[in-house]
Amino acid sequence: MMVTGEAVHPATLSFGDETLLLDPRGVLLHEASRTLIVADLHLEKGSAFARRGTMLPPYDTLVTLKKLAAIVAEWRPERLISLGDGFHDTAGARFLTGEAADRLEALAREVEWVWIRGNHDETLPDTLPGSTVDEIRIGGLTLRHLPDRRTDGLIAGHLHPVARIGNRQRRTRRPCFIHDRRLLILPAFGSYTGGLNVLDPAIATLFDTAATTHITGETRLFECPATRLMPDPPDWRRHRM
Repeated sequence: MMVTGEAVHPATLSFGDETLLLDPRGVLLHEASRTLIVADLHLEKGSAFARRGTMLPPYDTLVTLKKLAAIVAEWRPERLISLGDGFHDTAGARFLTGEAADRLEALAREVEWVWIRGNHDETLPDTLPGSTVDEIRIGGLTLRHLPDRRTDGLIAGHLHPVARIGNRQRRTRRPCFIHDRRLLILPAFGSYTGGLNVLDPAIATLFDTAATTHITGETRLFECPATRLMPDPPDWRRHRM
């Protein structure tokens, strides 16, 4: 149960013979094991871009960790699992300093922290708090970074799913959870992560049957039928940049 009076309304999902709570802030709770699951933090993305000559405001890590700390304080899980790409690159953990490093250390004292390796952070330093694995099982669930069509009860990240909906007057594009009976993909949690439209073949072809999309709002989730989903315009990325 949540311990504050915030009007956040999770959605209950039966998946892989387990009961899950989808939090509209983009995280997942397995109540039976008191495990909070989050995907694609991409910590230190700002510093990674800076090392390559692109200057972004260097506050993304702290913003992401503060948001995560608030959720941990509410749900009070015993374990937190990062579903891969916890850092934007393998050097990211070495650039974590100051208040951001203190925030991560404090979180790791509150929960058992498990880092699942991702394609961006295949190698993580031993000095990082918590443990590092390739995948982990919880009851009937398998948790790993990359999604596939072969594993039943798979919870994954990597693809940063977003849904675009609207009409002629108003349109919106929001992070979302997407799942069928076999596969559940979480939205990216990091501040600088962006997203891929769920109608893109990289996501759509992973699902054998019509997938269910739960779009994240400020305090609740909105289940969206496939008929309301819209593709991005061809020049969407150019205009966004």
